[in-house]
Amino acid sequence: MVLEPGKAAGLEGKAPEVIVGKKGFRMNKIPTKCPLCGGEVTVTRIYCSNCDSTIEGRFTGGPFSQLSADQLAFVETFIRCEGKITRMEDELDLSYPTIRNRLHEVIRALGYEPGVEEPGGITDERRQKILEDLDGGRISAEEAIRLLQESEV
Repeated sequence: MVLEPGKAAGLEGKAPEVIVGKKGFRMNKIPTKCPLCGGEVTVTRIYCSNCDSTIEGRFTGGPFSQLSADQLAFVETFIRCEGKITRMEDELDLSYPTIRNRLHEVIRALGYEPGVEEPGGITDERRQKILEDLDGGRISAEEAIRLLQESEV
């Protein structure tokens, strides 16, 4: 079934989210959910207007396809400001708490929980044991450095 935007039952008048590219052209954002049943959609066809080529297959939009146009613009600003919230405050004319809240919204939209560290790295107990072994002369400084660096990977 081919579904034109806004033509499905119950969707009349609801336009798809539009993204304006750097060169000013407007395109519909790829939907991530089926407008009929809410299931996950798969992109199966892409088109190049430059050479009039069509490629068919199964394509993923990647994790950022889950973000709204506003969230994508926020991420672009975040990257341009090198992650420095003080620069973002000046550029967006927003307060620090507002920027943090928007950043947390983006983090959640990507499927993560803000403030929760990913598993891995060295535990506090392991770090303490290495430092105690160093202090007690059971290992050399070089060995302690090697153990700490290996544990961080």
